[in-house]
Amino acid sequence: MSVHALTNHVVNRFSGRLGFLGLTLIYVLLVAACLGTLAREDELSLGRNPLANLVKTVGEFAHPSFLDVWFGNPNLEYMSDDGTVLRVENRQEVEADYLAGLGRATWTTIRIATLGSLLGALLALPLAVLTARNLAAPKPLAWLAKGVLDVARSIHTLVFGLVLVGIVGLGPTAGILAIGLHSMGTYGKLFAEAIESLDMAAIDAVRSVGATPDQVFFNAVWPSVLPQFVSSHLYVWEFNIRDSTILGLIGAGGLGLLITEATSLFQWGRLSTVLIVIVLMVSAFDTISRRIRQALS
Repeated sequence: MSVHALTNHVVNRFSGRLGFLGLTLIYVLLVAACLGTLAREDELSLGRNPLANLVKTVGEFAHPSFLDVWFGNPNLEYMSDDGTVLRVENRQEVEADYLAGLGRATWTTIRIATLGSLLGALLALPLAVLTARNLAAPKPLAWLAKGVLDVARSIHTLVFGLVLVGIVGLGPTAGILAIGLHSMGTYGKLFAEAIESLDMAAIDAVRSVGATPDQVFFNAVWPSVLPQFVSSHLYVWEFNIRDSTILGLIGAGGLGLLITEATSLFQWGRLSTVLIVIVLMVSAFDTISRRIRQALS
């Protein structure tokens, strides 16, 4: 290696480290500003008796409500302050009915995530083709497509859901559309990056024989990017399963409605049951999607 090349190599490494240190310093200053302003506004308080509240909440979470299906009191009495029996219920039957409703809500959540993810992928595909720089789409169309994807990715699913509930009403349809519109932005970015990572030799070879843009896409682009598209779809789908669990908070149905009911009534045992179902559902899908991605690699 010549002296000039060695000097350039040292300078590039030094400037790269300086750049990284500069970005790290900016990040540290941002964190300090966040902590400092919150402390000055007295917004970092843990409230009254945080330890006692934590112990009580953990204790209730440690007894998920589904255990009452087997161990619940079959003759539980609710009394007034003067000892009058107000009602008697069989906790085992009540929780069995609750678990049946939980199963239906879980199925609704899966349907919202599945159909919303598919809708987002279908909407994103043509926009990703337009924004991929190596396909050289007309600039006005490329800018318009990129703008649509950026807007969709910037607006949270809950915001889409709030607007769509007012348009199409309560129910899963609003959740599906909210998931689809937000996911469109994520899918578009991932799909475009997959296309841009292609070897242009195959694309140029198809173009050189006079192929139309559609023929170029389906003969040179699509076969190469399909495994990455499937992997991206599985990743976003898994994320949307988690995301769709909270859409019930705004009336879109699914597990979010049960979460809202449990938290509003301080039923931490039932909330624990719902969270266990969510964890099991996400973990199962993660295992399945990982195996699919390994099969594609």
